[in-house]
Formats: sequence, C-alpha cells, structure tokens
Amino acid sequence: MNVLEVKNLSVRYRDIEALSGVTFEIAAGDYVGVVGPNGSGKTTLIRALLGLMPFDGEITLLGRKIKDFSGWRHIGYLPQKMAFLDQRFPATALEIVVSGLYCRKKFPKTASRSDYIKAENTMELLKIGDLKDRPIGKLSGGQQQRVLLARALTHDPDVLMLDEPTVALDPRSREAFYLTVQALNKDRGVTVLLVSHDTGSVGKYASKLMYLDRSMVFYGSFEEFCKSENMADYFGTSAQHLICHRH
Repeated sequence: MNVLEVKNLSVRYRDIEALSGVTFEIAAGDYVGVVGPNGSGKTTLIRALLGLMPFDGEITLLGRKIKDFSGWRHIGYLPQKMAFLDQRFPATALEIVVSGLYCRKKFPKTASRSDYIKAENTMELLKIGDLKDRPIGKLSGGQQQRVLLARALTHDPDVLMLDEPTVALDPRSREAFYLTVQALNKDRGVTVLLVSHDTGSVGKYASKLMYLDRSMVFYGSFEEFCKSENMADYFGTSAQHLICHRH
C-alpha cells in the first residue's frame, strides 16, 4: 500500500519555480531520505505534502487527496526550527511532548493524566525519560531534537516527516538521532520521510534516496544512486565516489 502518491507536483514563489514536475510514490514502511543542495526545494516539498502551501499537481496522503485529508493524527512532523527552544520558554520537556497529543483533541485542548503517561512512555522509548522535568530551553541541541521527535511520535503516527532534524547537532548526536529514527522505521513500522543536506549519512540508513534540484534528479536505493551514470554526470565521477564512500 502506498501511503503517499505525488504526481507532477510544482510549486512557485511569485516568479520562481521552487519545484517542477515532481512525481513519486512512498509505500508503507519505506524510509525515504530527501537530499539536494540548498534551495533545491526540499523544505518546499515537505510543506506542500503537509498542505501548508499552494501547489499544482496531485498529492494523495493515506488514500485521500490532500485538500480532503483530515487524518493529521496519523502524521508526525518535525520542522527545522521550533519557536519554543528559547532558553526562556516556560515549559518542561514532558510538557512539550504532551503537546503532541493535542492534534487528537477538540477545544478546549487540555492534557489528561493518561496523556502524561503516554508522553512519559514515549520519552522512555527514546531513552530520554530522565529529561522530563527539565526546561526545554536548557537542553542541548541533541536532547532538544529527541524531545521534539518524542512530541512528533507520542500520538503514534503512521508517517513521520522530518525536515533537517540534525542540522544543528554534533556528529555523535547526529548519529544517535539517525539510529533512533531507523529503529522506529524497522521495529515499529513507521514510514519515514527525512529531509537532509547530507547525502552520505542519509544513504547509510534510508531504504530509498530522493535527490531534488527543483525537479526530481534521482529516486531509488542508495546502491542504485552510487551506480547511476546519470548521477555521475550530474556530480562528476569523483564527487559521486566521495559521497558513496562516506557511507
């Protein structure tokens, strides 16, 4: 079953075409890494898939056209930046994770005791239970990202979309984060769409690799990417060799 189908997707910002004619499918259980240079349309793609911006073409999410889609509790989303990571933001890590359950609630949105138990269990799953009472703004970059991942997971989504989740992390924290997402994909069957600027690192974990440069340049396995003559022409053979051997 395909959880996501995209046909001839194009997005324009005034006179600039950010994405042009992008077509692909993602099956349940896939782990797709979306890579490409700065300005290639990676974040634009995620925002379009979430219905956050106008586009031309077709997007079908979990069997429904995006304009008719209402099952957002099945989708987990971790954006590039969150406003509440300032040191002065008055919330604990646990309170941030609990807020991920609000998508299931009607107004007024308040958290129950069972919501806090669910959030604590999710934090334990990601091995950050010891952070629950600490202010979110006082955590390290790696700790904050794990808390935000817990927030995106606490309502048990079927699909997880991550936009540059490791950009501010040191190498050790980045590796730990990738391993956590890989385990969620393999052990819990969560379908993952992860945007990154780091082709080699994503290729190490993702089952498929999508390379964007305002249009679809490549979509397939990392092994196919490394053997692709088209990609060798695109990068130059030596650059392709360097990317693939970083894996």
